[in-house]
Amino acid sequence: MAQIAAGQEDREKTTALKDLLSRIDLDELMKKDEPPFTFPKTLEEFEYAFNEYGQLRHLKTEEPFVFNAREDLHRWNQKRYEALGEIITQYVYELLEKKCNMTKQILPEERTDDEPTSFIYLSPDALSNPSKLLVLIQGSGVVRAGQWARRLIINQDLDSGTQIPFITRAMEEGYGVMVLNPNENYLEVEKSAMSSPLSSPTEPSDEPAEKRDRKDDKEGKKKREFYEKYRNPQKETETERIPIRENSSSEEHVLYVWDHFVSQAKAKNVFIMAHSYGGLSFVELMNQRETEVKEKVCAVALTDSAHNIWLQETSKGTQDWMQQHCCNWVSSPEPVDTLLDPMLRDCPRVSAGTERHELTSWMSFESIFRFFNKSLETKEDEEAEETSNTVTTRSSSLKYKHQDL
Repeated sequence: MAQIAAGQEDREKTTALKDLLSRIDLDELMKKDEPPFTFPKTLEEFEYAFNEYGQLRHLKTEEPFVFNAREDLHRWNQKRYEALGEIITQYVYELLEKKCNMTKQILPEERTDDEPTSFIYLSPDALSNPSKLLVLIQGSGVVRAGQWARRLIINQDLDSGTQIPFITRAMEEGYGVMVLNPNENYLEVEKSAMSSPLSSPTEPSDEPAEKRDRKDDKEGKKKREFYEKYRNPQKETETERIPIRENSSSEEHVLYVWDHFVSQAKAKNVFIMAHSYGGLSFVELMNQRETEVKEKVCAVALTDSAHNIWLQETSKGTQDWMQQHCCNWVSSPEPVDTLLDPMLRDCPRVSAGTERHELTSWMSFESIFRFFNKSLETKEDEEAEETSNTVTTRSSSLKYKHQDL
């Protein structure tokens, strides 16, 4: 009997230990000594600044940004990185406004005072330039207007990670410029107590209410005591997202900007540059506005585009047009501009001269402007030839009429 009792006790201890271990959340355990998520609000408070080469450097040590500021605290380091990223976003906005002399255009145009909004940036002549307009579309993620890759801005420099060099070069060559903001899709607000979901109802029980309450209190006390030691000392605020009307996705945003701005611009020749998911959004624009795009767009430069003509069900007309007017610079170890085998029947694929996805835009910088200039020259030559043929035809027609007389 003693052995049976001992065995029973061991089983109970084992069961209790398993129950204890099942209650331990290792992620929560790792957060126990985590510092508060309170970070500086400016670059100066972070003790960082951009030097004359556009590189982010520590004000005292002049060293590049260090992600692992505190060892074994990955989540805290990530939150710190994100806080710096938000400051970088505002810094780039300032560059667009002060260095590039661009203005912020709030979207949607017709809106109520209390609805969430997005925005794009326009050069002074974006809508009035009669000749050329450049439209810049970034990829997906945390990047906002004026950025290609936050990682490059922080770890490399402003030239490689922002759209500033493209904007500056375009303005020097007589383009109007529109900078889209396809990832500003919602307003994030703190979730109120009223909007929080109610606790899930428990299954009905045959126990008397008083006994059940005492049992729940006892179990609840045990859980509280257990987790008091291993709890997360800082709970993140619960938020909810309010979508921005007609701009709640990258595809919606690009379509909205086309309908309300690009299509209204006076430029005879529109050029589009789209990176990664921005390429997918452009192809979706073609699916929705094929005729208008073909009439107004001269050339499209894509960099590591995420589009897929099969999955997006593009028309044959769109595919034929893309072969003639688009070029996709993709990540590849081959030298820049090396022609690569096509994956689908859409547009030529050439090497961006790098295997890093986020660098494809910057590495293709010179090639893209050469492509735009060549495309414009070809169009102008074709228009001149067409005009010449029309004049010749009219002259011949008048000559025959004169002979008949």
